[in-house]
Amino acid sequence: LSGGQKQRVALGRAIVREPKVFLLDEPLSNLDAKLRASMRTEITKLHQRLGTTFIYVTHDQVEAMTMGTRIVVMKDGLIQQVDTPIHLFDYPANLFVAGFIGTPQMNFFDAKLVGENNKVYVEFENAKVELTQNMVSRIRNIDDYVNTDKPIVFGVRPENLNDDEETIAKSNNMTIEVRVDQLERLGAETLLYCKFELEDNNDVIGEGAKKPLIAKVDGRSTTSQGEIIKLALGVDHCHMFDKDTELSILEGEGTKAYVPEYNNAKLAQQALEEQEALANAKSKKKKKD
Repeated sequence: LSGGQKQRVALGRAIVREPKVFLLDEPLSNLDAKLRASMRTEITKLHQRLGTTFIYVTHDQVEAMTMGTRIVVMKDGLIQQVDTPIHLFDYPANLFVAGFIGTPQMNFFDAKLVGENNKVYVEFENAKVELTQNMVSRIRNIDDYVNTDKPIVFGVRPENLNDDEETIAKSNNMTIEVRVDQLERLGAETLLYCKFELEDNNDVIGEGAKKPLIAKVDGRSTTSQGEIIKLALGVDHCHMFDKDTELSILEGEGTKAYVPEYNNAKLAQQALEEQEALANAKSKKKKKD
């Protein structure tokens, strides 16, 4: 039997035992893409029919988002956030969750908040974008960040960038100007890989190269490679994180999506690393003695 066939046999053997709890550790990892999509649907139907608890371990965010009713995001053995799939996507607790959930990955920029004439702007790269009142009202401890030296990380998902002329015309101070370095036409959508450097200089390749800004636009977009364009930002759907703690500085909407005890995971990880380093140092000292 192939690896995929063995996985399906193991899943079938688990089902016939009628367990109270299913523990599934990457049961679809060896299946091809088409069969994996089909099996996701079958497992979801099985879960609904049996009404049994499924604990499903996966590194595939698509499996987690499409099958899970509640997701626990972990890093290095520590819980980062626990929430429903849609709230994980809309209100990530920290940088790790924001970068992990969503394809293509969220764009991140070092930024700062500036207040002028009773308005708040976010400055990053060569851009200055006005924030809506709704977004401003969601920023925790806003006085710590506006017109101070305290840096933030500004995050925008590719699908919240739009090259449609009508949208751009309505967006006023919520646009950025970029050069399209590369594009991928996928039929229903087009991915634009953009740079803030408007001149086509000799690009750096490798670790020193800046990550491109990725925009997911309509598949019928007429934008071409090398073109300098404006992109409208869906500001209300953008994200902000404290540069030092990597925690979100935005309040969630609707149900309480912000869970402080999970947001301390990064700090807990630092403490764990310090404890391990101390234990290793003591161990080495004992060996020397």
